[in-house]
Amino acid sequence: MPAKTFPVSVLQNSVKMTLEPPSGLRQNVRSSYEALNWQEIEETEKPESIKKILFGFCFFHAIVQDRRKFGPIGWNIPYAFTNEDLMVCRKQTLLFIDRFDQVPYKVLNYLGANVNYGGRVTDDKDVLLIETILRTYVCKESLDVGHKYSTSGLYKVIEPGEKEDYLKYIDTMPLNPEPEAFGLHDNAEITTK
Repeated sequence: MPAKTFPVSVLQNSVKMTLEPPSGLRQNVRSSYEALNWQEIEETEKPESIKKILFGFCFFHAIVQDRRKFGPIGWNIPYAFTNEDLMVCRKQTLLFIDRFDQVPYKVLNYLGANVNYGGRVTDDKDVLLIETILRTYVCKESLDVGHKYSTSGLYKVIEPGEKEDYLKYIDTMPLNPEPEAFGLHDNAEITTK
């Protein structure tokens, strides 16, 4: 932010740093998962359901960020999704799952795809895409251990456990995921930047 009291010469002679999202699907999921407050999750009334849904949201977050590398095949317009989008989804997940007897999938999907992430999505096809992607990760089946997030089955719902269990599973994910992890055809890799 510009400030008249800050000397320009100090800024010109300074090292400037920016914080960018982690590169790669595995690193992105790991970074999102490490940022979760695990004690807050454990103290909820339904920690098992919350852990599974939050893992889905973390994976969704990584997918929508990494689809940018596919250019116009990934998104018609490149979007800058942030960790704050995920953190708002986390808070809403904790609130809604604890408050209701059944997991309100429609509410979580609407808030995630249309409000939290979708608030910056302007292309009508991208709106449909983000809604469809989120329904893969936040759905009734996402409470079933083994539910596949991709056709290969490499990415799936695991048994709810401790944070370290999830991090170990994340470390088994491929460093260079195939396009199928993003819901794309194998030929989509030709367009990666």
